[in-house]
Amino acid sequence: MSEVDHSMNSKRLVFVTVGTTCFDSLVRAVDTQEVKEALFRKGYTHLLIQMGRGSYIPTKSAREEGSVDVDYFTFSSSIAEYLKSASLVISHAGSGSIFETLQLKKPLIVVVNEDLMDNHQSELAEELAERKHLFCARPQTLYQTISEMDPESLTVYQPGDATPVAKFISRFLGFADD
Repeated sequence: MSEVDHSMNSKRLVFVTVGTTCFDSLVRAVDTQEVKEALFRKGYTHLLIQMGRGSYIPTKSAREEGSVDVDYFTFSSSIAEYLKSASLVISHAGSGSIFETLQLKKPLIVVVNEDLMDNHQSELAEELAERKHLFCARPQTLYQTISEMDPESLTVYQPGDATPVAKFISRFLGFADD
């Protein structure tokens, strides 16, 4: 049985999150037929979109032959359960969403919102992509990124130990006796 045939027997969820912002260009990109077909070809069965403050409403669909099941919502008090159940996460470039997903060791595509002014988030996403912890895309390159991605090529993110820096700052500020 092939990998895609096997995936038909189990739910493989792609969770998309834009956080609390409006990122209609990301929601539009994942709502295209070509992206949905690319996800299906990779063995994913369900697409759940957290669309935030956006005004673009994606198309809900029940799973049909050759496509993924699509659903959406605006906000949730916590997206932790969605992240845990996801087989792939597609996220805006917010550091909270990025690091929460990386800690769960989930494959991650970070989509940079080029409409933001002074987009420092792209620097974080691009650096982590260069280190092979995630894939980085723009809304217009999402299809290509999905088509070419190999989740097995990613390396697990190991957070650094901030204790020495915190101790140094405490000593510098006169709070520690060391």
